[in-house]
Amino acid sequence: MHLLYLDDSGSVHNKAEKNIVIGGISVFERDLRWFVTQMDDLAREIDAENYRQIEFHASEIFSRRKAPWNRMNKNQAIDVIHEVLKIVAKSYDRNTAFACVFDKETFQGDPIRVSFEDLCSRFELMLRRINDLRNDNQKGLIVLDKSSYETTLHEMSLNFMELGTRWGGVRNIADVPFFVDSKASRIVQIADHIAYATFRRYERGDSSYLDVIMHKFDSEDGTIHGISHKHNNSQCYCAACMSRTK
Repeated sequence: MHLLYLDDSGSVHNKAEKNIVIGGISVFERDLRWFVTQMDDLAREIDAENYRQIEFHASEIFSRRKAPWNRMNKNQAIDVIHEVLKIVAKSYDRNTAFACVFDKETFQGDPIRVSFEDLCSRFELMLRRINDLRNDNQKGLIVLDKSSYETTLHEMSLNFMELGTRWGGVRNIADVPFFVDSKASRIVQIADHIAYATFRRYERGDSSYLDVIMHKFDSEDGTIHGISHKHNNSQCYCAACMSRTK
């Protein structure tokens, strides 16, 4: 089974931000413990006695307003974010990243609904591709940080499972999403960093975070399926859009 952990970066209602991102990582079930161990080891380096209480939330690390991040300088905090992303970068190939970037200024629709449908479809297509290539029968589950979108996303998932998305049927996602507290889930914390890295690239033009994990996004034959950029600009030169113009 593959579990797609998702979190968001940016705000639907913040007019000062152009984009909102939902992103995360699909983890093969046998690799869950490896990710948790890597994250716990990183937490021990920061505070060996209280490592279980450390929550890796990228925007909080970057802002350095709360403990333990307020004891770090800017470069040290940035290094922590990079270390989390390096865990993603060195993971097995079967663990792949996903993100949907919604340009609020140019693209029509509800950002959360559009992005979630897009990611469900891309996760389904990845599972279908794995099963076809390997003659396997892998299923998937989606895990999200608890949020105000819980009811909406549950209803959407039920509709997708019954009627499919606009891109086709959903046969390989086994159930509606599960919602967990990010404090209790190291892999949701990793998803937060993937969403943040993607947001920084599209909102601030800062690719230093996304570059660490760009090779981990689901792709096939040179096309990057793992990142979707929802916009109505005449031209976009980001890697995801350019890979679809080849």
